[in-house]
Amino acid sequence: MAVIAVYSAKGGVGKTTIAANLAWCAATISCRKTLLWDLDVAGGAGFLFGIEPDSKQARAVFARDMKPGQAVVKTGYDRLHLLPADDSLRELDSLFGRIGKRKQLAKLTQALSKKYERIVLDCPPALGHISAQVMRAADLVIVPLPPSPLSARAFELVVREIKTHAKVHPPILPVLSMIDMRRNLHKGAREANPNWPVIPLSSAVEQCAVRHQPVGAFAPNSPAARGFGQLWTAIERKLTKL
Repeated sequence: MAVIAVYSAKGGVGKTTIAANLAWCAATISCRKTLLWDLDVAGGAGFLFGIEPDSKQARAVFARDMKPGQAVVKTGYDRLHLLPADDSLRELDSLFGRIGKRKQLAKLTQALSKKYERIVLDCPPALGHISAQVMRAADLVIVPLPPSPLSARAFELVVREIKTHAKVHPPILPVLSMIDMRRNLHKGAREANPNWPVIPLSSAVEQCAVRHQPVGAFAPNSPAARGFGQLWTAIERKLTKL
């Protein structure tokens, strides 16, 4: 089992879209039993699969009022399940602070490992108790980086956060997201980081939220689908080296 966290200290970087598409790749391309765990109160991961939570129970999993498996729902894809977010996660950071268990999330993912081979965490864009829990639970951290000075600064914050909360910190895989090679800034970012995976800016990616489907399900031959597929291959290769 491996826990893959998609994390950024900055919002609007394509984090949720990447998490949802990677979970689909894990289940469909690698044929692994996969759980997409939405930790972001916005609930975007569930929305991208056309799933709305029917109760406010996401927080109860962390408070140990219910087992995590009880909150899991099926998606429309084989081997892919979702643990959705809801409004109750607004209090999650303070809850982690009160319970004082540094590895609560890690223990929960470990319990879920009996059923799932890959767990993809869609993390909220915040620093604090939640990010600390994520860093202790993750085997690999994916950091989406649109080409901008603010994104570069956010990446530095993420690196600092990871090193702060984990003695042996998980590997970090930066991903250039929303890349448009017609723009000089984007082209320069790509040339400066030729080995980083790339997710292009495209209408197919934008259509995920409209169709409530991952790109590979409706546009399998698109550059975006190839980008997600190549990113997933890079992730699997990194996991084999851990």
